[in-house]
Amino acid sequence: MALDPVCKMTVEPAKAAAQSSYKGQTYYFCAVGCKKAFDKEPEKYLGGSAR
Repeated sequence: MALDPVCKMTVEPAKAAAQSSYKGQTYYFCAVGCKKAFDKEPEKYLGGSAR
């Protein structure tokens, strides 16, 4: 299982609604809306600083 970094839901990678790669890591999402939010500001959801 994977954790959606936006909404924190657990997601089965094979059934994920969407996925993105960021800095060599693949992230899985429960919905396309979560992917879009992540793609716009990945550091916001990964705990990093966007500045």
